[in-house]
Amino acid sequence: MAITGKDDGNAGGRIRLGMVGGGEGAFIGAVHRLAARMDDHYTLVAGALSSTPEKALRFGAVLGLDPKRTYGDFEEMAKKEGRRKDGIEAVAIVTPNHMHAGPALAFLKAGIHVICDKPLTTTLKEALKLKSAAEKSGKIFAVTHNYTGYPMVRQARAMVASGELGDIRVVQVEYPQDWLAEPLEQSGQKQADWRTDPARSGAGGCIGDIGTHAYNLADFITGIPVLEVSAELTTFVAGRRLDDNTQVLMRYANGARGSLWASQVAVGNENGLRIRVYGTKGGLAWSQENPNYLQWSPLGKPTQTITRGGAGAGAEAGRMTRIPPGHPEGYLEGFANIYSEIAHAIHAARAGKKPDAAVTFPTVDDGVKGLAFIEAAVASSSKGGRWIKI
Repeated sequence: MAITGKDDGNAGGRIRLGMVGGGEGAFIGAVHRLAARMDDHYTLVAGALSSTPEKALRFGAVLGLDPKRTYGDFEEMAKKEGRRKDGIEAVAIVTPNHMHAGPALAFLKAGIHVICDKPLTTTLKEALKLKSAAEKSGKIFAVTHNYTGYPMVRQARAMVASGELGDIRVVQVEYPQDWLAEPLEQSGQKQADWRTDPARSGAGGCIGDIGTHAYNLADFITGIPVLEVSAELTTFVAGRRLDDNTQVLMRYANGARGSLWASQVAVGNENGLRIRVYGTKGGLAWSQENPNYLQWSPLGKPTQTITRGGAGAGAEAGRMTRIPPGHPEGYLEGFANIYSEIAHAIHAARAGKKPDAAVTFPTVDDGVKGLAFIEAAVASSSKGGRWIKI
């Protein structure tokens, strides 16, 4: 079990972490803070937690931050923290989508590693600009596609990579929810309000919010590029400005075919992220709502259940596992695994080294892939489902 609270022999102790966004009442900010604390790799020491300075100061006090390091905006924070000898080493950006690019560029310029929530930005053009800036800075740029941190997702990825499934033929991935089945944004609900606003969310609604998770999961497990997509993005709720249901056909570089469905109006579903991958030698199935089990169906043999931490699970899954099988691990632990993988990379960077080859987390490249997928799907849908190259 390599994910631990220890420093793994790297000098310097805990990583000094800052946060942009994630203030009072923000769901994802609390998740990031929990994930960063879980394995004891980070200490939150600074933040620009709200666009309202008074709110930022008040919530900074709740978190125990020094008032002098609770900033009114990200630009001030990047400049001042970049000049401090004890300044932050990494920043978590947990704002709505339209506020990812500005802070990310500012902190890269200040020489600070970036941990950015997904999707990377609101446009592919911005995403490519961030990729270029990250490469020039030499700093770590991680994107928190947290489902890649689940042990059984790592197990599935390893099995595909080792050839156990044979040549991949079919990929089916879906992410249905029902929380936007009614016009919740009209009630002023904060999460619904910005997610359905094109100015803050980008051109994609459901496809940008959860469709990118499904796309990233399929990409992470298979490792096969999608060449082109045919998409239909639908808005079912009257008055809503962005899609709330999306169906996408995908053609893979190796000749495989895929299907992606994401919906926020599928009544009866909570967070039903599921994936099935079929090859010439067998198939795999995994569900995020029951994440400790992976169904493996070798050709001509009975279906087997591989359990997290149990028989059949390999070293890749073991790296992500904290507790014995039968004690469930899930969303927060998967998120924490991503933070710990990033921490291993930052510890290595402190020593001027590269991390161990087993260290894996989504990067700015994965963020760019996500935006390319969104833009291709939006373009395809606007043209009646015409096949569009990514």
